[in-house]
Amino acid sequence: MISHQELKKELERWAEEIDVEFKEIQIREMKKKWASCSSRGRLTFNEDLLSQPKKVRDEVIVHELLHLRYPNHGKMFSLLLNTYLGKNISPNDSEEIKNRSTSDKKLLK
Repeated sequence: MISHQELKKELERWAEEIDVEFKEIQIREMKKKWASCSSRGRLTFNEDLLSQPKKVRDEVIVHELLHLRYPNHGKMFSLLLNTYLGKNISPNDSEEIKNRSTSDKKLLK
Protein backbone atom coordinates (compact mmCIF):
# COMPACT_ATOMS: atom_id res chain seq x y z
CA MET A 1 0.00 0.00 0.00
CA ILE A 2 1.20 3.50 -0.80
CA SER A 3 0.37 6.72 1.02
CA HIS A 4 -1.83 9.57 -0.21
CA GLN A 5 1.31 11.62 -0.74
CA GLU A 6 2.93 8.90 -2.86
CA LEU A 7 -0.17 8.71 -5.08
CA LYS A 8 -0.08 12.49 -5.47
CA LYS A 9 3.58 12.29 -6.51
CA GLU A 10 2.75 9.62 -9.11
CA LEU A 11 -0.04 11.86 -10.38
CA GLU A 12 2.23 14.90 -10.60
CA ARG A 13 4.86 12.88 -12.47
CA TRP A 14 2.30 11.66 -15.01
CA ALA A 15 0.79 15.15 -15.39
CA GLU A 16 4.23 16.49 -16.28
CA GLU A 17 4.80 13.62 -18.74
CA ILE A 18 1.43 14.20 -20.42
CA ASP A 19 1.78 18.01 -20.18
CA VAL A 20 -1.54 18.68 -18.48
CA GLU A 21 -2.41 20.68 -15.40
CA PHE A 22 -5.01 19.86 -12.80
CA LYS A 23 -6.50 22.21 -10.22
CA GLU A 24 -7.15 19.90 -7.29
CA ILE A 25 -6.65 16.31 -6.13
CA GLN A 26 -8.94 14.47 -3.77
CA ILE A 27 -8.48 10.95 -2.43
CA ARG A 28 -11.58 9.55 -0.75
CA GLU A 29 -13.89 6.58 -0.56
CA MET A 30 -15.80 6.00 -3.78
CA LYS A 31 -18.28 3.16 -4.06
CA LYS A 32 -18.38 2.50 -7.81
CA LYS A 33 -15.43 4.13 -9.54
CA TRP A 34 -11.67 4.22 -9.40
CA ALA A 35 -11.61 7.92 -10.16
CA SER A 36 -13.33 10.88 -11.74
CA CYS A 37 -12.33 14.10 -13.48
CA SER A 38 -14.40 17.28 -13.38
CA SER A 39 -14.56 19.80 -16.21
CA ARG A 40 -12.93 22.27 -13.80
CA GLY A 41 -9.80 20.16 -13.39
CA ARG A 42 -10.58 18.42 -10.09
CA LEU A 43 -9.33 14.84 -9.97
CA THR A 44 -10.86 12.51 -7.40
CA PHE A 45 -9.36 9.08 -6.71
CA ASN A 46 -10.78 6.18 -4.78
CA GLU A 47 -8.69 5.49 -1.67
CA ASP A 48 -8.83 1.77 -2.59
CA LEU A 49 -6.43 2.65 -5.40
CA LEU A 50 -3.68 3.06 -2.78
CA SER A 51 -3.57 -0.71 -2.31
CA GLN A 52 -3.52 -1.59 -6.02
CA PRO A 53 -0.45 -2.55 -8.07
CA LYS A 54 1.42 0.26 -9.82
CA LYS A 55 0.12 -0.91 -13.22
CA VAL A 56 -3.49 -0.36 -12.14
CA ARG A 57 -2.68 3.00 -10.53
CA ASP A 58 -0.90 4.14 -13.70
CA GLU A 59 -3.85 3.13 -15.89
CA VAL A 60 -6.31 5.03 -13.71
CA ILE A 61 -4.07 8.10 -13.37
CA VAL A 62 -3.30 8.36 -17.09
CA HIS A 63 -6.95 7.75 -17.95
CA GLU A 64 -8.13 10.62 -15.75
CA LEU A 65 -5.37 13.02 -16.78
CA LEU A 66 -6.18 12.46 -20.45
CA HIS A 67 -9.76 13.52 -19.72
CA LEU A 68 -8.36 16.99 -19.05
CA ARG A 69 -7.68 17.12 -22.80
CA TYR A 70 -10.30 14.74 -24.17
CA PRO A 71 -13.55 14.45 -22.18
CA ASN A 72 -14.71 11.38 -24.14
CA HIS A 73 -13.33 7.93 -24.94
CA GLY A 74 -12.87 8.51 -28.65
CA LYS A 75 -10.07 7.37 -30.95
CA MET A 76 -7.63 10.13 -29.94
CA PHE A 77 -8.19 9.41 -26.25
CA SER A 78 -7.53 5.70 -26.81
CA LEU A 79 -4.49 6.38 -28.98
CA LEU A 80 -2.92 8.60 -26.31
CA LEU A 81 -3.78 6.15 -23.54
CA ASN A 82 -2.11 3.41 -25.55
CA THR A 83 0.92 5.61 -26.23
CA TYR A 84 1.48 6.65 -22.63
CA LEU A 85 0.92 3.21 -21.17
CA GLY A 86 2.87 1.44 -23.91
CA LYS A 87 0.25 -1.18 -24.72
CA ASN A 88 -2.85 -1.72 -26.78
CA ILE A 89 -5.91 -0.46 -24.92
CA SER A 90 -9.20 -0.32 -26.80
CA PRO A 91 -11.94 2.24 -26.01
CA ASN A 92 -13.89 -0.58 -24.32
CA ASP A 93 -10.91 -1.39 -22.05
CA SER A 94 -10.55 2.27 -21.21
CA GLU A 95 -14.22 2.54 -20.26
CA GLU A 96 -13.92 -0.60 -18.14
CA ILE A 97 -10.93 0.81 -16.22
CA LYS A 98 -12.82 4.01 -15.46
CA ASN A 99 -16.10 2.40 -14.46
CA ARG A 100 -15.20 -0.77 -12.59
CA SER A 101 -17.72 -1.66 -9.91
CA THR A 102 -16.74 -2.06 -6.27
CA SER A 103 -16.82 -5.85 -6.60
CA ASP A 104 -14.55 -5.70 -9.66
CA LYS A 105 -12.09 -3.51 -7.75
CA LYS A 106 -11.88 -6.05 -4.97
CA LEU A 107 -10.91 -8.75 -7.49
CA LEU A 108 -7.73 -6.82 -8.29
CA LYS A 109 -6.51 -6.83 -4.69
